[in-house]
Amino acid sequence: MSIYTDPILVIGNKNYSSWSLRPWLAIRKAGVHVEIKRLPLDTEEFAREIGNYSPTGKVPVLVDDTRTVWDSLAICEYISENMDEGHLWPPNYAERAWARSISAEMHSGFPHLRNAMPMNCRATGRTVPMTDGLEKDIARIDQIWTECRQKHAHIGPWLFGGFTIADAMYAPVVLRFNTYGANLSDDSRQYMQHVLNDRDIQQWMADAAEETEVVAADEAGEE
Repeated sequence: MSIYTDPILVIGNKNYSSWSLRPWLAIRKAGVHVEIKRLPLDTEEFAREIGNYSPTGKVPVLVDDTRTVWDSLAICEYISENMDEGHLWPPNYAERAWARSISAEMHSGFPHLRNAMPMNCRATGRTVPMTDGLEKDIARIDQIWTECRQKHAHIGPWLFGGFTIADAMYAPVVLRFNTYGANLSDDSRQYMQHVLNDRDIQQWMADAAEETEVVAADEAGEE
């Protein structure tokens, strides 16, 4: 018998944990009730408790009765399929394929962006050295956002008009660009501003601002 009554999403620090933001945002947009358990990264509490939830020792992880899902994209898929009737993907099969492709690209790609621009919601106005790899990653993201917005702007303000898992996957990138800046097209800047104005993102950032823990490895850039 499971000891859990409601699904539990275990996340790390809201200030730093980009992978945690993705399923958290998908859950908020799906409007489902999930208990949120926060374990601060790089702490004794994290080391002591994470094994009770995650087989990998990492966050995020979703525990739903006897089922455990321990990957951001997999959690988003699980939420869509089992709690939101598939509504977190576009209704058209071709659009779903496109949304899944760019979500998977975010999930496994952009290593220069991840390394040079760690998510740090509390920080703004920081600069990091612009390498060729980082410039290419930013340009590719700009291309993705621009193509999506030019195709779907008449439907709504998200990448595919309405909110999808693709937006959840790229939300941490918006917050990265808000911290470090980026050279983006007008379409991408408008998309970025929409995400920053979203009330759920605003709540995440407000919660991040209240956190006191500092993860030195993620304090990148100069003011």
